[in-house]
Amino acid sequence: RFISKIEEVLNDWKLIGISSGKTLEKGIFTTGTWDEKSDEISFADFKFSVTHHYLVQEPSDKDGKEELGEDALPLPMQDLLCMNNDFPPRAHCLVRWYGLREFVVIAPAANNDAVVSESKCNLLLSSVSIALGNTGCQVPLFVQIHQKWRRMYVGECQGPGVRTDFEMVHLRKVPSQYTHLSGLLDIFKTKIGCPLTPLPPVSMAIRLTFVLQDWQQYFWPQQPPDIDALVGGEVGGLEFGKLPFGACEDPISELHLATTWPHLAEGIIVDNDVYSDLDPLQAPQWSVRVRKADNPQCLLGDFLTEFFKLCRRKESTDEILGRSAFDEEGKEVADITHALSKLTEPAPVPIPKLSVTNMVHSAKKKIRKHRGVDESPLNNDVLNTILLFLFPDAADKLVDGFENRASTSAGNNPPPENEDYNLFSQFKSAPSDSLTYKLALCLCMINFYHGGVKGVAHLWQEFVLEMRYRWENNYLIPGLANGSPDLRCCLLHQKLQMLNCCIERKKARDEGKRGSVSDRSPGGASGDGAKGGDHSGDNPDKEKEFGKSWESWSDSEEEFFECLSDTEDLKGNGQENGKKGAKEGSKESVNLKPEGRLHPHGKLMLLHPGEPLYVPITQEPAPMTEDLLEEQSEVLAKLGTSAEGAHLRARMQSACLLSDMESFKAANPGCCLEDFVRWYSPRDYIEEEVVDEKGNKVIRGELSARMKIPSNMWVEAWETAKPVPARRQKRLFDDTREAEKVLHYLAVQKPADLARHLLPCIIHAAVLKVKDEEALEDISSVKKIIKQIISHSSKVLRFPSPEDKKLEEIIAQIMSVEAIIARARSLKAKFGVEKCENEEEKEDLQRFVNSLLEQPEVSVVGAGRGPAGSIIHKLFVNAQRVPAVPPLEEELRRSGSQEERRQGVQSEFPPPAGREVILRASVPRPAPYSKALPQRMYSVLTREDFRLAGAFSADTTFF
Repeated sequence: RFISKIEEVLNDWKLIGISSGKTLEKGIFTTGTWDEKSDEISFADFKFSVTHHYLVQEPSDKDGKEELGEDALPLPMQDLLCMNNDFPPRAHCLVRWYGLREFVVIAPAANNDAVVSESKCNLLLSSVSIALGNTGCQVPLFVQIHQKWRRMYVGECQGPGVRTDFEMVHLRKVPSQYTHLSGLLDIFKTKIGCPLTPLPPVSMAIRLTFVLQDWQQYFWPQQPPDIDALVGGEVGGLEFGKLPFGACEDPISELHLATTWPHLAEGIIVDNDVYSDLDPLQAPQWSVRVRKADNPQCLLGDFLTEFFKLCRRKESTDEILGRSAFDEEGKEVADITHALSKLTEPAPVPIPKLSVTNMVHSAKKKIRKHRGVDESPLNNDVLNTILLFLFPDAADKLVDGFENRASTSAGNNPPPENEDYNLFSQFKSAPSDSLTYKLALCLCMINFYHGGVKGVAHLWQEFVLEMRYRWENNYLIPGLANGSPDLRCCLLHQKLQMLNCCIERKKARDEGKRGSVSDRSPGGASGDGAKGGDHSGDNPDKEKEFGKSWESWSDSEEEFFECLSDTEDLKGNGQENGKKGAKEGSKESVNLKPEGRLHPHGKLMLLHPGEPLYVPITQEPAPMTEDLLEEQSEVLAKLGTSAEGAHLRARMQSACLLSDMESFKAANPGCCLEDFVRWYSPRDYIEEEVVDEKGNKVIRGELSARMKIPSNMWVEAWETAKPVPARRQKRLFDDTREAEKVLHYLAVQKPADLARHLLPCIIHAAVLKVKDEEALEDISSVKKIIKQIISHSSKVLRFPSPEDKKLEEIIAQIMSVEAIIARARSLKAKFGVEKCENEEEKEDLQRFVNSLLEQPEVSVVGAGRGPAGSIIHKLFVNAQRVPAVPPLEEELRRSGSQEERRQGVQSEFPPPAGREVILRASVPRPAPYSKALPQRMYSVLTREDFRLAGAFSADTTFF
């Protein structure tokens, strides 16, 4: 059954019949692609996995089978003698040992199973032999025996009248007679047991591998940051706002030099226990590979991982700094309703300038009360430096306070339009010149160098206090773009922008300017009168901006009106009273004094009184952050589809509409709904030419169909609207309340929440840093990886609260890029690329270093005599010289007997860490008249391992 299962698998994979193919090209084992297919079979209840390994090849043009004579050898046997692919740098061990392009391996399926007893091994081997014979398969079949780590295989390959047996020896201790070439040749010859007296020549390929471990003369170029030095805004050579970069240890641990003699005939070279001709400097081929340190410690990677660990902390700021930190503020924070009473208290005296000492205020005192004086997590210098970095406007020694102060902070530069800058919209982070971005970098650095999570909590608390201070004293926050919150940025950035909006409105109010009241009609003074479409029905985007419903504002006990003075107020009230008797749109209402006009609206006239139509001063719609928008859409969705719900929803969304109607009525006494619609939503006013009784053409207009629907929201709103100018209306945007909400939101953030909010900024910064560093080195493979990181991150960070696992993947990708760049720098330093004067040589070395990073093995042009070769030679000489410094005379006297020469070589190169030898011959076996068939033996010898892998062919017809 087992045999038939093997045959079935071979049939399925179409491995039956004559194998054909071209001779292997040089290096194809490394450059070509290898593939494998797997299946599972069982012997009774013992499971085996069968795997077919093969080099993917293009099908040959001609049908190879015709070319081959009847007596042609199977392809695998020809491969045994092919010399083009000896010692491939990356390949399956059987490929390295036997030079095969395809083979099938049968191995125990479970990792810990092993076929150890000899009888079982023989049973398997005979089954394989029968299966090969029955199917006529010419692909070699191997069976893995003994424990997996020993990589022991026995196998067989059959062809017409020929058979090759694959055998193996694996020893821990090396018998001394086999440590050199002559001993190995003896084994090979006895194993062949050739009946001919003059033995056909044996061809040899030899490779010695030397390992360079201590790169003595090179200290690692990365300076460890000095944490204590804090001079002029720099922390150990790291400025705030810059991420560190580079490996803390050498990212390249070893250099392996392989010296190869690819084709030697027997007798050309002497290598026995007394004397050896194998001088690495004379080897015709040199190739080098570097061994990379496993996960070298890199600064940027450490910064990111430490910051990411913050996301998993559970404590709140209060728990970290001790409950008392917010004691005095605690009352305000806990109960927002009292926040409004602040307005009734006497206003604080404006302070002409903010000094840094002013900023590091109460938090310090509070912490000190409950601890030793020097115990606060951040020392004063560090804290001051950071606060100055975050709030550069605090350092401006401005005497005239408010005015200048505002202009310096609000005058942000327009953002540069390059793709690096705009990464923030892909990552949902914040622009790289914004306060949020800087704050993220500072928190990241504090978390790493200055007090970990405690330092983070301390800085955050100072930050929140600074925000409250700015709100109370009307100082704008620097480093934020003007205008309503940018929904492309992270929520924290939106909250800070929201606070800035509140400060702006409050400031405008406090200074008695009409800053909060501005024209919302883009129609300006132009005559077209287009107001950009209907504001509430057709344009859902506009609805989103409308902010809180006008009903929800009226919950607050105190209502805010923007009054200029008492006298104006009395006038206003007089108007209100006078108006109560008057019917809307009747002639009496013309007596009302128009208020709150911005400018005439082009040539438009009011329909009834025939006066010019004025654009009113209107209120700005309330700015919104994304969590408020979400909240509002949830509320609207919950109202359901009932008539009542729909009505409520309409009223909530028409807060802005109502405010505009009131402003319009105040500015245009005696107006009617048609006038308002002509200004606000011109598409809803349909005009057509008609001929009147006298035969003249006149233009008559009427409202659109949807405006005429009975109990239409616009009509309802128009009827309830009173003529009130914007400055006396209830505010659509209650800045005091919104600011208190933001400040409360900031105060209750735990360090973990902060880290989550700011992680996109840190990833954004890390990507920019890696891009900058790569630009200096110019490594093409890194460019590709950076593109992948950007597209991966923009997918992951787009959603709120991304999974930890995905974030870890992004950080790992960034770390791998950092390691590659560090390796490139390490190799550059070691091969002295920068010091090289000759331009051509410099380019060659640069190319050599780049290919070392990207290829598994790089051949050295000119072997030991080329520019790279001589550098490698020097490295080895210096490494040897350090342990045992031989006198200079001996170094110079490099002649005399062969023995002395051998000693000289020994002093330049350490003993080889690995010796590999391939012996090949084509010999008739087992009888003198048999067919001459390929024989091959591969041997590898390292410090604690010795292996012989032989493939011996025999003629099964003439024996």
